[in-house]
Amino acid sequence: MSSEPDTARQKAEARAAVEASLQSVESSYDADLRSRAVALHSSAASIAKQEKELRTQTQALAKQSAQWRTLANKTTKQLNEFGDVQNWAEMIERDLLVIEETLRLAEGRPASDNISGT
Repeated sequence: MSSEPDTARQKAEARAAVEASLQSVESSYDADLRSRAVALHSSAASIAKQEKELRTQTQALAKQSAQWRTLANKTTKQLNEFGDVQNWAEMIERDLLVIEETLRLAEGRPASDNISGT
């Protein structure tokens, strides 16, 4: 009869050891899962903050891009106007050379007087 209580006691101790081992494993997994859940939640908040900042920076970049586009269009227009002025000046210069040559011929001066380019 003493073997029955010992066997029951050994079973109870073995059961308690297995349950303690299972609880240890469970709490280890539980702690790991909880830390992962905390990390996910904190990452989600960080990602949301980064998304908001990215949206703000994208809007600022779009505004700056529009300003650059306006500046580029204005500069292009000014360069075209400058090109028009340059073409106008070249046309006047050609006309003045024609008038100068005509006057030279009318006055009967020789062509060698025009060598200096003035």
